[in-house]
Amino acid sequence: MPEDKVKAVTKLNQHAPLAMVGDGINDAPAMKAAAIGIAMGSGTDVALETADAALTHNHLRGLVQMIELARATHANIRQNITIALGLKGIFLVTTLLGMTGLWLAVLADTGATVLVTANALRLLRRR
Repeated sequence: MPEDKVKAVTKLNQHAPLAMVGDGINDAPAMKAAAIGIAMGSGTDVALETADAALTHNHLRGLVQMIELARATHANIRQNITIALGLKGIFLVTTLLGMTGLWLAVLADTGATVLVTANALRLLRRR
């Protein structure tokens, strides 16, 4: 039975990334074969250790919120990289051209860190 799940997941995973949700020891190999393995909160230890993510409750309603949070996190990471590299690039050029001093560039770098951290903390408001 677990071998059949692994074969089915592997076959479906070839067409598009597949998420496998399971809670038992029989689901662990299939979750490992999937692009993303999701364990239910009351699942076995093997399933929870194999999974990439875990739903804390025993219903799939949390799956929608999990996907939304993952997408928001991905977008936030892109924003933070853009902010950090953009500010570093601007101050690198202005410092090399002599328009700003090195200390201002250091302060800007610290400011960029604060900005990126504050932007990442916005994710905590999502529920």
